[in-house]
Amino acid sequence: MSNLTKLEFVALDISGKNYLSWVLDVEIYLNAENLGNTIKEENQASEQDRAKAMIFLRRHLHEELKTEYLTIKDPLWIHLRLQDFKSVSEYNSALFKISSQMELSGEKITDADMLEKTFSTFHVSNLLLQQQYRERRFTKYSELISCLLVAEQNNENP
Repeated sequence: MSNLTKLEFVALDISGKNYLSWVLDVEIYLNAENLGNTIKEENQASEQDRAKAMIFLRRHLHEELKTEYLTIKDPLWIHLRLQDFKSVSEYNSALFKISSQMELSGEKITDADMLEKTFSTFHVSNLLLQQQYRERRFTKYSELISCLLVAEQNNENP
């Protein structure tokens, strides 16, 4: 149990800035302790092994994250909104950063997910525009983002 009480690496920061390195450290450590399967869906790990992994994970979270985000699924994805960014490229960067983090934690983000996230977070004043983009029936997120970037560029140039 003493191995579980000390920090083997830096805890996940409240800002999430160290998430990518943190999740890799977690995976490496849990695999080294034969606990790697405990964090995978539909695993056959014993309750004792799952508890060990959970204790380890909780000890490597910032205190506020333990209480604030432990029961919330994907809070960054939930709060990501196109309308909150100054440019389409800033939104696109944030979306890819968050989706990469989610994929590292085992959650698959599809083009359909990214399309719906983008459509559903247009500003209220752009509902007609949102509808027009939906009617184009994009199947690839990259195609939608390309159109949005061109539209943004055309709007900025007088």
